[in-house]
Amino acid sequence: MNKKKRDGSSPEKLTVDYDAAAEALRGAFADAETYVLGSSAPPAIDPALGKQCEKLFQSKTQSFREVLVGATICRLLDKRINIRTPYAKHGDTAVSQRVLDERVVNPFLKSNRIPSSKGPYLAVFRRGVDFYRNAEGTGTRGGVRDAEAFDAFDVCLTFLEGTSDNAEIRSFLVFVLYQFVLLREAANVPLARLQRISLEQCHELAIQLMGRRSGGRFPLFLVVAAFTAIKECLNAPWELSWQQINVADSAAGAVGDLELIGDGRIILAGEITERSLDRDRIVSTFTTKIVEAGVTDYLFLVTKPPADDAKQQCFCYFAQGHEINFVEIASWIHMILATLGTGGRRLFEARMADLLGQPDVPKSLKVDWNDCIAFIANRMR
Repeated sequence: MNKKKRDGSSPEKLTVDYDAAAEALRGAFADAETYVLGSSAPPAIDPALGKQCEKLFQSKTQSFREVLVGATICRLLDKRINIRTPYAKHGDTAVSQRVLDERVVNPFLKSNRIPSSKGPYLAVFRRGVDFYRNAEGTGTRGGVRDAEAFDAFDVCLTFLEGTSDNAEIRSFLVFVLYQFVLLREAANVPLARLQRISLEQCHELAIQLMGRRSGGRFPLFLVVAAFTAIKECLNAPWELSWQQINVADSAAGAVGDLELIGDGRIILAGEITERSLDRDRIVSTFTTKIVEAGVTDYLFLVTKPPADDAKQQCFCYFAQGHEINFVEIASWIHMILATLGTGGRRLFEARMADLLGQPDVPKSLKVDWNDCIAFIANRMR
């Protein structure tokens, strides 16, 4: 029963700001994806807590881990919320975590191709059940099939209840979402394709992909796909060699991220970069790569215009017999595919799909590709 205030009015009911919840979820998920894109260690968390959390992702019961996302967001947004009471009818400190799941969490998991249920509140946690495990509540643990997973879920809730530090809570949310990303990495994400792709659609696709976080992979794949389309479409007499992301050129014995090799020599070498280019970068590349390999034609494929001092330095090297040029990737691809025609554009899309279909490519990139394909198909038909 609700206790009334001294003036006789009922206490104000707690609510969830769904826009703030969605923003918190998007931000934490983006951070979680970076750990996979960068192939780095998982997010830092207390090992004992992390082990309990991982149990939820080993369980066949999806509801525990999906509900945990909503509970964590509630704790992050408002410390007054009792995260163990997920239905508004449970009292003044309860909010409808079911509505939060239906409006924010479940659609988000689905849109990001995360293996998930139709909804945890349609399965384990229906009919107003709470998250208590003993006589303090309804004794939910006794009614679930995977009691060990519920115990792990209970440990996670206890941790959240025991901290008011938003940084700590958000770090936990990132770790939980990282586990969801790993689930997706283990699943198959089929790649969307267009039956026909126009020149403007190719250009827009490149722009859209370059705007996604990919750890440098999308710019690399776009350039490799374009060069491959040139070679196959024109039967060009050279071979394309390129380096995977996170492989140092020096360690691989390469002059750049890619090399065009014909008649046993490098006829063009290139570097793909999302960083701004200044004079120091040009000087370093020239002295450590270009001069040593005797390359006379070097290409920087960029996403940002180079600094003026970088251009000026390249003019100096031109007088020494080394031509160093800059091209903006999306515009360069646009011109290349305009020249190659319909057949070249089909080859370009097919080679992009081949590159993204490699087993070591993070699933998040495949999801981004599918989103971009859907975007251009709907917007530009």
